[in-house]
Amino acid sequence: MNTATALAILFVAALLEAGGDALVRVGLHGSALKRLSFLLLGAVVLFFYGYAVNSPSWDFGRLIGVYIVFFFLVAQAINWLAFGQKPTAGILLGGSLIVLGGLVISLLRN
Repeated sequence: MNTATALAILFVAALLEAGGDALVRVGLHGSALKRLSFLLLGAVVLFFYGYAVNSPSWDFGRLIGVYIVFFFLVAQAINWLAFGQKPTAGILLGGSLIVLGGLVISLLRN
């Protein structure tokens, strides 16, 4: 698998995980029908996250830094766009450390 394909799969997995979590969050705070619908949809999306991230034969430990960066960025975007919560200074500072850590993990090869 080439690097671009691996990055694309990791990005899609981050979208699925953060999106599935957001669906479950909405489902927990809705009416009975809305709750059931969003919880089931969240479960399906989270299943596909698990499939996407585990189906390729790769050293996931080596790629986890990039995945965490993607997950953090996607989760913050969803939090801002779907729930109206802008990142705080602490989140931006901590997030910059997450991105820096992902770069270190990705660029330093042993």
